[in-house]
Amino acid sequence: MTGATLFGLAGAILAGCGVYGLLTAGGGLGRILGFNVLGGGVFLIFGAVARRGAAAGFHADPVPQALVITGIVVAFCATALALALLVRLREVEAGPAPDDGKRETER
Repeated sequence: MTGATLFGLAGAILAGCGVYGLLTAGGGLGRILGFNVLGGGVFLIFGAVARRGAAAGFHADPVPQALVITGIVVAFCATALALALLVRLREVEAGPAPDDGKRETER
């Protein structure tokens, strides 16, 4: 078993865990975490496939590595946005805080 195969299998297991978490999680935070685990698995599989091509004697292609790095950055930004929206949704569902009404009357 080569290193690329091991990384591919680890990525497949990680993607499977992410799909399971995405489908079975009840809350928004669980779904966001499941989606991130799924994304990590896909990035690992993609990196393993790119490495396997380089190990076969072909020239190393920098495009898959660049796509994985770009995908990690985009996934981080999307996670931050999703978490901010989740926090805002919880605030709206909880209603106005007691201090908010006081500030409105003082102005």
